[in-house]
Amino acid sequence: MTEFADVTWRKSTRSQNNGACVEVARKGDVIGVRDSKDLAGPVLRFTPAEFATFREGVAKGEFDGLI
Repeated sequence: MTEFADVTWRKSTRSQNNGACVEVARKGDVIGVRDSKDLAGPVLRFTPAEFATFREGVAKGEFDGLI
């Protein structure tokens, strides 16, 4: 996680205050995603193109059936 030690993590403005959310941060050409309840835990790493594709899928409702 030291790769993301000096970044500002962001949560969605739609996040609830129950702690069940993820945070994202960008460091160069890598976008990190982590569990907001486990700040020292693992960070998933994505390229900007991979993350954009994921965001588009979310906006289209492609993952709605998972909940």
